[in-house]
Amino acid sequence: MKKIFLILIALLSLSGCSGYIYTDMPALEFNDINYGFPVKKVLKNPTIAYIDEGSGPQTLILVHGLASNAGFWRYVIPELSKTYRVIVVDLPGYGKSSKEPYAYTLSFYADQIKRLADHLGVKKFVYAGHSMGGQIGLIFSLKYPQMLEKLVLAAPAGIEEFERGEGDWLRSVMTINGVKRTPEEAIRRNLAMNFYTWNDKYEWMVEERVRMAKASEFEDFCYTVVRCVNAMLDEPTYNRLSKVTVPALIVHGKYDGLIPNPYLNPGFTADVFAYGKSQIPDCRVVEIDNCGHMLQIEKPEEFISAVKDFVK
Repeated sequence: MKKIFLILIALLSLSGCSGYIYTDMPALEFNDINYGFPVKKVLKNPTIAYIDEGSGPQTLILVHGLASNAGFWRYVIPELSKTYRVIVVDLPGYGKSSKEPYAYTLSFYADQIKRLADHLGVKKFVYAGHSMGGQIGLIFSLKYPQMLEKLVLAAPAGIEEFERGEGDWLRSVMTINGVKRTPEEAIRRNLAMNFYTWNDKYEWMVEERVRMAKASEFEDFCYTVVRCVNAMLDEPTYNRLSKVTVPALIVHGKYDGLIPNPYLNPGFTADVFAYGKSQIPDCRVVEIDNCGHMLQIEKPEEFISAVKDFVK
């Protein structure tokens, strides 16, 4: 009874979320997740899954963040694909792409984006990455600048600096078992931290994550998440921003609850990205009001407007 009471309190603390329980629902295999768009698969070792919508003289490649997938771009794909060819990637280890014990470094991921672009015959494109996907984009821009028209960094990791001891703490709290055993109320609470205002319409993320925990590849996914946390610490980019040679846009929510890290670097989001602007030679910053970390989901119209204005 006490446990049920604590769960109800956790749910009621998130406006509009009470009444949803997914724990008893059947498993959701990664290949069965509905992104709302057809998914293609190419290549081997690893196989890469991706969405390919629209056409136009410019191509956008969208890259998701930690512990998510291509479906997290679902609110911006329809509008962006009216103007551009939009390729949305499932990074290896996530979504419908291969899940094997690959290196899972940021350079590995940058290489996989190049590998996909080469396979599809895309010689030059606009890279847009959210959170961890933004830090991968910074690595990509340093390795393959000739392939980029522009670089969109959506609430990017990699600009906030972590000192050595802080990184060690992050490594210690991110374990495979910790990811595997996260209960439903904690999943909802963690997801809600990504938003300025949580809403019932985002419940698909909670259901997806809870049911994924029963999937046959879930332990592989947990391994990927842990390796990626280490990868972001092992390949810092905050000290290499001045070497970015392509035009960049940093777009972020004014009330991002994850950047800077509220436990290790409490402060203001705007200050982190003002530093990024000061270091990247050709960079502009757009701040979206009443918005948290998941800006492409919480404020898709504003995100689309910022991207279109920058890309044109």
